[in-house]
Amino acid sequence: MGTQKSQRLDKILAHMGIGTRKEIKKLVRAGRVRLNGITANDPGIHVYPDQDELTVDGIPIHYREHIYLMMNKPQGVISATEDRFNEVISDLLEPEHRVFDPFPVGRLDKDTEGLILLTNDGKLSHQLLSPKKHVPKVYYALVEGAVTEADREAFASGITLDDGYETLPGQLRILNSGPVSEVEVTIYEGKYHQVKRMFEAVGKRVKFLKRIAMGPLSLDPDLEPGEYRELSDEEIEMLKKATSSR
Repeated sequence: MGTQKSQRLDKILAHMGIGTRKEIKKLVRAGRVRLNGITANDPGIHVYPDQDELTVDGIPIHYREHIYLMMNKPQGVISATEDRFNEVISDLLEPEHRVFDPFPVGRLDKDTEGLILLTNDGKLSHQLLSPKKHVPKVYYALVEGAVTEADREAFASGITLDDGYETLPGQLRILNSGPVSEVEVTIYEGKYHQVKRMFEAVGKRVKFLKRIAMGPLSLDPDLEPGEYRELSDEEIEMLKKATSSR
């Protein structure tokens, strides 16, 4: 889904990570850029990215404005694009994706792993994070102590956190209750450390936390921590539908 407007050739190629404007000028001068099969001789020529065929050294350049990535965030990495002291999520991206400057949609704590979306589509990001949309987020957690039916009911009626904030009702699914319980938690907002603080409010401590779904999107089981992939067109459509219909 590109744009119907024309743009300068050098701007398009720079946006696609081919090089700086200066480097692209050299490529054009060297006759290495072709537009609709004809050697381009002017870096400032206007191109219709949706219709025109662009190649550099014979390799087709497919212009796109937005990028959508699903990452399995590892523990120890910050959900940010820059941090002076810690590894950040954009450090894990390949240069061809980093050039788009995607940013994480929401945050996962440093020690939480799992599904995080990165995109440069500000509109979709805003919709997914809007408290009004109540986009569900599902977490898998290991919790110290036996999680009980009473805990499940407390989550279902909303929990008062340590600062007095009352959460929206959430679903607590007990997969296995014991000295260390396995649970799945679905929440509809994203307060700071929310899942951990909800368990603290019922006297329990989260040992391990992993986000496994956000809205209609589930974490790809093939992604190891630190790995990512682009979303399919179907997944992008699903996300857009989920945020527009509410």
